[in-house]
Amino acid sequence: MTTVILGGGLSGLTLARLLHERGEKVLVLEAEPAIGGLCRSKTTAGFTFDTGGSHIIFSRDTEVLMFMRRMIEGNEQRNNRNTKIFFKGRQVKYPFENGLYELPPEDRFACINGFVQNLIAVEKGTIPAPVNFRDWIYYTFGPGIAECYMVPYNEKIWKYPTEKMSLHWVDGRIPRPPVEDIIKSAIGIETEGYTHQAVFSYPLDGGIEALVKAIASPVTESIRIGFRVTSVKKTGKKWLISNSTETIEADRVICTIPVQHLLPCLKNVPPDVSEACHALVYNSLACVNIGIKGSLPPVSWMYIPDRDLGKTNRLSFPSNFSRHAAPEGCSAILAEITHQPGDEIAARSDGELIHEVTGMLDAMHICTSDNIVFSSVERQPFAYVVYDLAYQKNIAIIKDYCAKIGLPLVGRFAQFEYLNMDGVIRSVFDFMAHDKTA
Repeated sequence: MTTVILGGGLSGLTLARLLHERGEKVLVLEAEPAIGGLCRSKTTAGFTFDTGGSHIIFSRDTEVLMFMRRMIEGNEQRNNRNTKIFFKGRQVKYPFENGLYELPPEDRFACINGFVQNLIAVEKGTIPAPVNFRDWIYYTFGPGIAECYMVPYNEKIWKYPTEKMSLHWVDGRIPRPPVEDIIKSAIGIETEGYTHQAVFSYPLDGGIEALVKAIASPVTESIRIGFRVTSVKKTGKKWLISNSTETIEADRVICTIPVQHLLPCLKNVPPDVSEACHALVYNSLACVNIGIKGSLPPVSWMYIPDRDLGKTNRLSFPSNFSRHAAPEGCSAILAEITHQPGDEIAARSDGELIHEVTGMLDAMHICTSDNIVFSSVERQPFAYVVYDLAYQKNIAIIKDYCAKIGLPLVGRFAQFEYLNMDGVIRSVFDFMAHDKTA
């Protein structure tokens, strides 16, 4: 049996490796000139940056975590998380609810009072159950934490009104803080949230792409780059996959590319399926990479909810992930700007984005333009899945259709789910566990 996998990102390469280990013949078709998808990295002038936004290796899923660490064995740097939220000129401990003691007194009071009053109201049943993401934030954290951080930050990253977002995805991804942690945090007793991230790994050399290259190593001869699929059709028991100049025959096809790219390759797609696909909401991403002379504080990454500081929603510091990510005597900063496809950020030049970010870094007292020795911009058209209120209905229509025609969807943008790297790998493990061809 020959299996063709559409897409050579993290999901497609993991899938190819596991099928290969099972003894199957696989062929990976990747449209870009390099593998990796959102997990690509680039080294220039001694600076290594991940081109699809900052990635780290962590997970609650022990099996997946062990797999990722095994892939980078001998090329791993482990780090203790030290993450901040930039709030009113202060670097507040992350998660926000664990750093309340670092807030100005009036904000600290608003957060603890709002949390307690809201908790009482929830227990009394005087607050209706949430029906959207914004409702859930207020229902879970109270108005103080919601208005100081949770709503402004989430609307900055998603570029979408929180009241128009579904809440089906938040449980498990955004933990509910224990009451005792909130109270301890407000009076200055140290607490930790998101403990599964407390220690994370990162490749010492090669950026996050070192992970996908290690995963792909047994199947490198079975990967075709620069093969942009334009047609996928089934003829009898065989699948025919074409890039308009060459046709490849396979016994089955598995899709890991965005469904927005897949469906136009299929013939006679029902109108309701095409309409559901068109209605799916997602964000693109611009990464502004800055290399500076000198050192930086040992911060892992930093969230920026303040709209007045510009469009950047998160900073990360790759040279704090790996000591080889910047030349000796230098440090690296990666600014992430999410945006809607075709909006004003998409229209800005690289120079304009760099100018905005360097101005923000100066205003935050992180670095000045005099220290900057390198800058670049990387853009990703598909970066974040946005769970709008119609998401569950629309994705169900698409998945049902693809299941009907026998075309499995695996991975972040094929399944169209907001999956971190560990979630992507778990989706592949789960597919393999239920693959009826085994």
